[in-house]
Formats: sequence, C-alpha cells, structure tokens
Amino acid sequence: MPMSSSSAGVLTIDLGAIQSNWRYVASRLKHAECAAVVKANAYGVGDMEVASALYQAGCRSFYLATMEEAAALRLFLPENATLYVLGGVRVGAEPEFLQSNLIPVLFTLSNIYSWLRFCASIQRPLPCVIKLDTGMSRLGLSNAEWNEFIASMPLDPWLNPVLLMSHLACADEPAHPLNEVQLNEFQTAIEKIKAFFPAVKASLANSSGTFLGESYHFDMVRIGAALYGINPQPSLSNPLAQVIELQLPVLQIRTTEKPVFVGYSAEGHAKAAVRLAVVAGGYADGVHRTLGLSPKGVANGTPVSAIGRMSMDSTVFDISAVALPPEFIQVINNEILLDVLIKDNKSLGYEVLTSLGRRYLRRYLYGRD
Repeated sequence: MPMSSSSAGVLTIDLGAIQSNWRYVASRLKHAECAAVVKANAYGVGDMEVASALYQAGCRSFYLATMEEAAALRLFLPENATLYVLGGVRVGAEPEFLQSNLIPVLFTLSNIYSWLRFCASIQRPLPCVIKLDTGMSRLGLSNAEWNEFIASMPLDPWLNPVLLMSHLACADEPAHPLNEVQLNEFQTAIEKIKAFFPAVKASLANSSGTFLGESYHFDMVRIGAALYGINPQPSLSNPLAQVIELQLPVLQIRTTEKPVFVGYSAEGHAKAAVRLAVVAGGYADGVHRTLGLSPKGVANGTPVSAIGRMSMDSTVFDISAVALPPEFIQVINNEILLDVLIKDNKSLGYEVLTSLGRRYLRRYLYGRD
C-alpha cells in the first residue's frame, strides 16, 4: 500500500531560527564579535544557505575546516566576510589562500615557517591566526613550541597574526577545573603576544564557552552547536530555537495476520493484527546515528516507535495506535528535540546533525526574525 508521492525524507531547516540563535548569543556579548562555525556543510544542514542567512543577520566571520570548504563558500559571500580555515594550510596551497582571500589557522611551527616563506616570496605579510593548545591536546602549539615562537618569530617582518586562539575542552561543564586552567594559560599567552602585536585579537570560547561568562569572551567567540539549536548548557533549559525537522515518508503499510518477525536477524517481533509502517530512511541516511537504535516518531500527532532492526534504506514503525494511515512519520520536530535525542541516545549534537544523510529533500524556511 504505497502512501507517499516521494521516496525521500524531508529535512526542513529553519534559517530564521538559525539567525535568531546567532542574534541571541550576539546580544549577550558586550564587546566581542560573534563568529559562526559552518564547517562540515554547516554541520550537515547546508553551508551556503546557513552562511548567507547569517551574513544577512549581521555575522561577518566564518570558520571552516578545510581550504576546499572555505574556497567554495567564498563564492557565495561578499568580500567583507572573513573566512578562517581551522585545518591550516598545506605546503603548496598558499596561493589558493591568497586567491580566495582566506585566513589560515596555524597550529604547528612548521605551519608557521611555511606560511612565512610564502609571505616573503610575495613580499606581503598576509594575515594568519596562531592557535595555542591550552589543555585539549588537539590542534595547537604546545608549550615548548609556543616558547620557541615567542622567542624568535615575532621578529620576522612577514609575520602578521590577526588573531590568537585556543579551544576549550570542557566548556559544557561550567564547574570543571580545566576551564579556569585554560583561561589563565590563554590570558598569559595574550600578554606575551601583545608585547609584539598590540592589535592582535583573541578568541577562546566556543558555544558553551560563551555561556561561562564575559571573562571567556575576549574579542571573538566562535559558535557552532548553538547556531543549530543544541543546548550550550546541558544542565539548564535550552534558550535556543529548534532549527530542524525531519519527516520520513511512509512507503508501505501492512497489518500482520499472525505473530511475525520484523527486520534483519529477526530481532523484532509483532503480534497478530499489528499495523506496521515502512518508512524511507535507514542507516544510509544517518537514521541510526540521528535517532538511536530504537527510533521514536510522531504519526498524525500520535507517538509511535520503531520495531526491529533498521535497514540501509528503511525503518519499520508500529502504528497500531494511529487512527488514520499516515503519509509520513516525523522523527525530529518540536516534540522530539535534538536535546532529547542527544540525551536518550547518549550521543553528541554534532553527531546527530552531521550524520543526516544527503538523500533527504531539503526545505529551507526564510523570513523569521
């Protein structure tokens, strides 16, 4: 019994809600700039659409992971938008940074030396960002590298750092002692670099870090998760707007004539006279990561649950409690929030968003203030 005219799920992205979330965070800042992290295709919801909407809202600084991401986005944003590349610059790729007007985040001494050689070759001190590791042990200059940097590199005439940055490891846990440790180390680093570059700006806070207080804001905060409605303070109520809705079309409805197994490995069981709806959406679409191993949904306003193991392209729901045959089942909406999925499935908001498949029909909502 075919039910839907489309075999693809529909992912609705409320760009107005993303703008509202950016404005909410920006309004909490006294002096700092609010930059947007739109890497990984804006966490899976569309970098061109999200960045364009944020630019219209007033955002002027954007962070991406790779040169390729940034160069592609540069084609859609005005020249006064600043694009930072978190993944640095590989040797030989420097001309493309210059051509696309991109600013690399440099996090090793070799990164910095290579960049300086290129700047010397063109006789231009191009802007760059220096990233310091203050306790996350991820990308960034180590203490030893930082000391070497401070001892010699600021004397290089081609060095032009416009920003010193680091990244908080535990910002979503306000009481974690590492937050203050990182803050103090970063403040010390700022004092040292400003002795050579008084105009250099500083950035430490991510989405959750922004809510740790003004002392963490410095000149710029970089928000990613908060843009997309993920709660930056998990222990408190979420002040941000829900951004996405995902609905999966019903491809077939069947009523069991006797007790049956459902799905691979016969992991699911259904009694007789149970109505089952097969929807388009499986692990190839990120459903396993987005919704957990036992997805919940809403069909015609009635809560429903998946049954059995999902397949690559489909999932089966028990819709016995639904009065009328549904055309689709909502699996993310204003009732099944991202925060609910994160909590129930013990996953991260980033995982939920970036796992969303590319086969969905994407519908963008505009005009919300």
